[in-house]
Amino acid sequence: MTFLIASNIVLWIALLGVIVVMLGLVRQVGLLHERSSPMGAMITDHGPDIGDKAPEFDLPDHFGRPVRIGGASERGRPTLLMFTAPTCPVCDKLFPIIQSIARAENIGVVMISDGAAEEHARFLKSHELGQIRYVVSAEIGMAFQVGKIPYGVLLDAEGVIRAKGLTNTREHLESLLEADKTGFASLQQFMASRKKTAA
Repeated sequence: MTFLIASNIVLWIALLGVIVVMLGLVRQVGLLHERSSPMGAMITDHGPDIGDKAPEFDLPDHFGRPVRIGGASERGRPTLLMFTAPTCPVCDKLFPIIQSIARAENIGVVMISDGAAEEHARFLKSHELGQIRYVVSAEIGMAFQVGKIPYGVLLDAEGVIRAKGLTNTREHLESLLEADKTGFASLQQFMASRKKTAA
């Protein structure tokens, strides 16, 4: 009988110990969540900077229709330049997200790619572009000094660069638009400004 009482006491002590440890873990997770700011598209230090006028190009798209990149927008709306490649698996997964964001935000989208003609033909056969323009040009990528893809550059209606960065996820793409709306170059800069204000 005394053994059962002793074992019950030990079990209760162990249970209370586990509860204390769990409360400590929950507190630590909460602190980590508070301290980690949302990560947006990663900006690189190369190419034209945010606030600069974008390089201007007049060239045909993949189907021979004229496309203007940079300068004032004919429709008076922002333009998202998406640097991709037909063989990039991440770009392939992002394509429907790009279409969705373009519709929701009413922005123009120009996909800029490079590579062999047959690869572009294969990509376009399996993707319905809709209003998205598709340009094959290594020159534009060099002008913006894009080193990694998928890479997004958001231009305002006047052709000024408002946000840019690597865009591997929906969150990265949305962060370009949020950076423009908030007036900060990146979400990281926005969070740093909030911390300074709080301090």
